[in-house]
Amino acid sequence: MLVLTSPRGKSEVVHCRRTESRDIYCIKSLMRKFTEKLFGRLNVIYLLEKANLAVTLCNDKEEIMAQATFVDYPNWNVAKQDDWVSLFRELDSEIPCTPLNTLFMHLFVAVDEYSIGCCKEIIRTVFKAVPELHFIFLIVPVYMSLGSTLITVFTQVGSIPCLTFEEDFAVYVCHRHDHYPQLHIRRARVEDHDDLMPIFLHHDTILKETYGEYFLAELIEAQDEENHAVVCEVEGIAVGFMSVCSRVNMELLHECFNLGPFHGLCNPHPDDILEPLQEPSDQGSEDATLKTSSQGSKTVEELQEPDFPEAKESIQGKTVEEALTEDLSSAVQSGYANEVENIEKLTEVSTVEDVAYHVSTEDSVSILLPEEKGDFRPSYRGTPAAFCIQLFCIDEKYEARSLDFMNFVFSLFPDKSFCIISLPHLTPEFVLIQNFVKAIPFNNCTLEQDLYVFHRAGLLKSINIRLATDLDTPGVENLVSTLMLNKSILSDLNQYNEACRDPDGTSLQAFVAEVAEQIVGIAVIRNEMDIEYIRSHYNIEDFIYFSHHQREEHGHLHHFALNPIFRHYTKFFLKEILRLGFKSCLYYSVYPHLREGKIAVFQFQNPYAHSLTSALHYLVPVRPRRQIVYPLEKLGINAPSKEVSKDPLSYALNHTNRKLTLEPKITVNAKIVVVGASNVGISFLETLVFCPHLKFSNLTLISTHGLPGKNLLGTEQRRFLASDHCFNDKDYALMSLCSWVNIVVGRMTGIDRAAKQVIVSKEEIVLYDHLILCTGQQYQVPCPTGADITKHLTNREIPDNSSQQYTGKVPCNHFTLNDEEDCFKALNWIKNNSITTEGNVIVYGNTIDIYTTVETLLHIGVRGSNIHLVHPPPTSNITCINNYSVESAVVNALLGAGVSFHRDALLAQWNDGEYPDPIRSASFTTPTKPFRLQCSMFFSFCEKNVDYETFKAFNDACLVYDGRLVIDTNFHTNDIAIRAAGSLTKFSNRYYSNEWTHNSFSSKEIGFQLAAAMLSLFDPTLEPVTEPPADLDRLIPMYKGAKIQGGILPGHYHYLHVAKPAIPTPLEVQMAQPDFGLEIVTGSAQDGNYFRIHVNKYKMVETITCLSKEPFPASNYIRLFGQHEQVLNNLCERYDDNLIPDLFSYFSESWCMALFHDRFIDLRKELRQILASKKEEDLPSIEKLAHQIEDEEISLHEKPRKYLQRVFQETIYKSLVEKSVLDYLHYNHYHLPMYAWPGII
Repeated sequence: MLVLTSPRGKSEVVHCRRTESRDIYCIKSLMRKFTEKLFGRLNVIYLLEKANLAVTLCNDKEEIMAQATFVDYPNWNVAKQDDWVSLFRELDSEIPCTPLNTLFMHLFVAVDEYSIGCCKEIIRTVFKAVPELHFIFLIVPVYMSLGSTLITVFTQVGSIPCLTFEEDFAVYVCHRHDHYPQLHIRRARVEDHDDLMPIFLHHDTILKETYGEYFLAELIEAQDEENHAVVCEVEGIAVGFMSVCSRVNMELLHECFNLGPFHGLCNPHPDDILEPLQEPSDQGSEDATLKTSSQGSKTVEELQEPDFPEAKESIQGKTVEEALTEDLSSAVQSGYANEVENIEKLTEVSTVEDVAYHVSTEDSVSILLPEEKGDFRPSYRGTPAAFCIQLFCIDEKYEARSLDFMNFVFSLFPDKSFCIISLPHLTPEFVLIQNFVKAIPFNNCTLEQDLYVFHRAGLLKSINIRLATDLDTPGVENLVSTLMLNKSILSDLNQYNEACRDPDGTSLQAFVAEVAEQIVGIAVIRNEMDIEYIRSHYNIEDFIYFSHHQREEHGHLHHFALNPIFRHYTKFFLKEILRLGFKSCLYYSVYPHLREGKIAVFQFQNPYAHSLTSALHYLVPVRPRRQIVYPLEKLGINAPSKEVSKDPLSYALNHTNRKLTLEPKITVNAKIVVVGASNVGISFLETLVFCPHLKFSNLTLISTHGLPGKNLLGTEQRRFLASDHCFNDKDYALMSLCSWVNIVVGRMTGIDRAAKQVIVSKEEIVLYDHLILCTGQQYQVPCPTGADITKHLTNREIPDNSSQQYTGKVPCNHFTLNDEEDCFKALNWIKNNSITTEGNVIVYGNTIDIYTTVETLLHIGVRGSNIHLVHPPPTSNITCINNYSVESAVVNALLGAGVSFHRDALLAQWNDGEYPDPIRSASFTTPTKPFRLQCSMFFSFCEKNVDYETFKAFNDACLVYDGRLVIDTNFHTNDIAIRAAGSLTKFSNRYYSNEWTHNSFSSKEIGFQLAAAMLSLFDPTLEPVTEPPADLDRLIPMYKGAKIQGGILPGHYHYLHVAKPAIPTPLEVQMAQPDFGLEIVTGSAQDGNYFRIHVNKYKMVETITCLSKEPFPASNYIRLFGQHEQVLNNLCERYDDNLIPDLFSYFSESWCMALFHDRFIDLRKELRQILASKKEEDLPSIEKLAHQIEDEEISLHEKPRKYLQRVFQETIYKSLVEKSVLDYLHYNHYHLPMYAWPGII
């Protein structure tokens, strides 16, 4: 905050922020004729889209006081954007401007009264925000004066001609040292104590309390050859302090961190043991070295060729024999890797490893923690090559200049190549460590510190990005020599050097990063040819105004490799690619892995097998868009283009643009561990990952089978289990959570709350700061009652054992299906044991999954006469389908297929009480007489419950458990660091709402709300959460998202049921309520064209049930939930007039496509905002009028509806609503070409 005072004595409290699109109107209002003469005629929206940095200065009322826009190339067309450096260096040899240290001001506007103060504050803020920036140039026509404001910060250095017309332009420059100078660094003196202590005490008092009041003076006095203390000073006053020491506990670091990539932070020695002694193996997936981390960095898989090049001379004259690996915060699942950057030696020609998407031959996830115990660890005999930062503190005003310390402290240790610093992992990332590389801890590391490494070469500022040439090929070959996809990169480089385009004509560009005449980075981009598909399938317009970017300005990043010593220049590399390539946007796709085989072919020949980029975490993930399922035949020529409606291989999209190149992300290092890959857990992770301004570096998922979405059942439509339509395999591919989340495959067997550890598979430890429990409930192995059916016992004579846990051996042919892995095993068992031709299959349970499983069995060829559907006694009078028409159709289909029914049957024994493995027979009791069935395969779908091992982990950790894990309304358990959500939980009894649980609501919405509750801890842009009043704290939250279930039922019936969250009630009881509303039904369940809609008393769609012999667009119909019947083209009125014979056909008509559009909800909000806002001075808003009528404040002589319609028609509201609707249709015409609007007819 800064106080500006005008010449007339007025004052304003101001602050700077990034310019937003909502500022455009105010910016235009501040533009004068003088502004146009100075900067030219500007399209402000276009300028902001192409600017690298735009800063707005606001007062405390959020009124805009000033705005400035900065771009990385000159305006007025005085030089080409890719070739301006030499021209400006000629102006003044004392101004060593480079693309790294220079920006150009393209616009400045301000409130006249405060313009000078605003200008100086914006300039200071820009220099603070961009530490590498040293010069800001301003170019104006030579005949123009700068005026009284800009002249205070800019000085003229010369003039240059224009490229397009005969006119000279004056060049002005603004220097960093006049506004936010580099800091002067010197050795600390004892007299600095008084200046520094207030800075230390502002942050923490622990040091003073531990070591005494004069600990700092004692530390400064204790300097020797191994310990040094330095300060930064401003105007003779010390404003920052750093204590460095050359004594480093290398043994501890080698034990806890994978420092092999940094040669163990030691100097090379002939006796170093860097590789295990073993026979050379064939290349392939066995060459991969799996390095896992449950601690900090992500799990990565380094895919390397067997032989490593010999050590070479480095830039500093040092030799480093091991690769330098950047922490890329990626993950491996199913043995396929996300990006790894591995630099082979800091040499005259550095090499880098950049790994492609690896495809495993294994069917399931295989990161098994215990395997690392036998992993080889190098042994280093050389002298330590690192010194450490012991203490660091700096005044917040000067924090942006923290890196100024590094040149001086490296000069104190001329024989050291590395500087390291260890920090508690909850320490917020500060400016200094943003330039460091985070070391990867071993998975058994329990050190509560993160280690950061900085190499001396990282201080070099001479990095130059340019287009590649033929002469760069040897350097690039050495750089990428250890890459499995090096041939792909070199092939693209050669193609660029030969033709600058692909054989199909696609433009191709290759860029290299050069330091001291050595190649340290390579990037390859092509023109993005699929931009219509990207726009229609991804929310790219969250980041750009699409219409302001030309087609050729969209680029696709194919390869990116950069020596991690220069990792902090990654954004600069990307910025230069955009400038030199004349691009405004870059895209990077992460494709899902393929199943089984084709490894070599996929990796080296498939067009999607591009090297994964180490820049991934400097890009933002783009949310996929929900797509309309179009009735293409019915739409005919009014259907969308093939570019929009095509469905190629799904991929996760990452993006950057000019606006994002200088926008920092906030790194969150807190260890957030999610237990359970349930829909709640996946939704939670999805919400965190897609926060564009946050980077969660320590997300971990512990799951029995890793991430779901492996598409184990292939393209098979029928699945054993019903779906809740939260996520499918395509959704997982579009998210690519494995790019951002550690995957730990195993089962949680314990929680150590004191040490904040999760015990996995009884042996391994995963540390956490925040533990999220989302394990859900699973089908359990039923516990036979043990009743002897030879005694002809009935159910009433058998004690209730429903709460007993089965503790015996689980038979090999007994299956409880809880996820896709279980289904895949069951399917393999069926195929391998000839179940389709012989043997009985018993399906036991009362849930909807029994019907979907039976349909799958029938579909794969099991004879209906061999299937026995056994229903245990129901625990409720509500059936799993809760619709008699649907149930009747399903039962008739089962009978028609020859499936046997057995009702109210309790499992008594397997194999007549003998050894149960395998199950050869099963005995049941009923209310009348018992029966016995031969059995080759037993499916159990009894009531779901919390897994016993999970319950034991909760119980041993003393988490409150009352049938389910007890939580409050903010998802907290009785431990503040442990949250839980989903069907695993129940609300505390103090809420008196035992009938409502998370199981009553949409799992996806629960996960989103859980993430929203946690984001307030990490996101500084969010308003602080205020504690609710005491009385409101007794109310449980009510979520509004639809509860959905669907699947394929016996009889080839495609089934969908969408309903609002509610306490389960029989349908007949619901319909008997006086405020039930209206039921709209077309077709019949038996005929396979049943469509039922329940419209409540407020005319809103509350329930949707579909049963059809033919597949239908379920995702479309789900969007009908919560819509008003009038939005559905006056549905009730048309139904009453018998104008809707078939709802399936009705909702495939072209008029309703907009209802299914993902942005229709935004249109509704916009229209409501129009009607709720006061548009005419002498008339209240439509919304307020409606309230006045409801409260009888207005006496009417006509019906209220007619009155409101008349007001709407006669005022400005009608034209505003029409304009909004037409703008919506026009803007989304690529999705909705079936609608007409003025101008196209």
